[in-house]
Amino acid sequence: MSRSLRIGTRGSALAIQQTQIAVDALHAAWPNLSVDVMHIRTTGDRIQDVPLAKIGDKGLFVKEIEEALLDGRIDWAVHSVKDLPSELPNGLSVGTLAARSDPRDALVARHGLNLATLPENAVIGTSSLRRRAQLLHWRPDLAIVPVRGNVDTRLRKLETDGLDGIVVAAAGLVRMGWEGRISDIIPQEISLPAVGQGALGVEMRSDDEEAHTLFQPLTCTATQAAVTAERTFLARLQGGCQVPIAAWATVDDSRLCLRGMISDMDGLTLLQGERWGLVHAPEQVGTVLAEELLQRGGEAILRDIYGSTRSSGVGKSR
Repeated sequence: MSRSLRIGTRGSALAIQQTQIAVDALHAAWPNLSVDVMHIRTTGDRIQDVPLAKIGDKGLFVKEIEEALLDGRIDWAVHSVKDLPSELPNGLSVGTLAARSDPRDALVARHGLNLATLPENAVIGTSSLRRRAQLLHWRPDLAIVPVRGNVDTRLRKLETDGLDGIVVAAAGLVRMGWEGRISDIIPQEISLPAVGQGALGVEMRSDDEEAHTLFQPLTCTATQAAVTAERTFLARLQGGCQVPIAAWATVDDSRLCLRGMISDMDGLTLLQGERWGLVHAPEQVGTVLAEELLQRGGEAILRDIYGSTRSSGVGKSR
């Protein structure tokens, strides 16, 4: 195939590294393919001094890239799947690239500390409400403070802002070659990962048949099924960066296991559940688990977080 493919990505070091993974996979599958990479600055990149939840935009790190896709400036976009809203714009579709990396959260701490040796009232930095809620549920004494920025920026703030540690995605550190900075991998029993964490997604126009053909040899069916279950769970809960929601699906032969979580902001009321299903029906698994958590108290949590402006649609089947 001789087509020249234009790939869009954010300009952070991690985004560029992840895009290179896609470029290398493309060249391995299609040696004659010409690939051009375009760096696109997103709203999330521009606004660094405001917590993500307060900005309130589900597409903080993808909106401008999706606009470039829709108007034809690029043919593919490479994302961390966890950055993608649960609902894509009309005309776009997404698939997962290769096998998923470790989806768990990682603690990077000073003075050789790990989860077991964090002192009382340790100051931990994270920009994620999901991480905040789960860490406080486990250790209410922790002081959780917001830390924004790319991975390298957050690592610098660990040294400059008086923090005892930061919590970030393990996959990002590994992809950057910084796995040596990891003090502890946080078990899912303490911090269930974000939806799609550790997975790379390729977004493209739904009607671009040639772009989809290029992608087919690069996808991982098990990762695709797992991520689909997680994203269906998130969509049913109408979740975004304003709500502590987590999900992690694993595939065992023909079966899929989805674990999900929804919490209030401070981890005082934290609901967890697990649902098994068939790997070829991931949407059903995600929907059933979401409905279960809604009925067990998740609907009330969402109403409290979103308030009356969205309460009329929460918890009702669509």
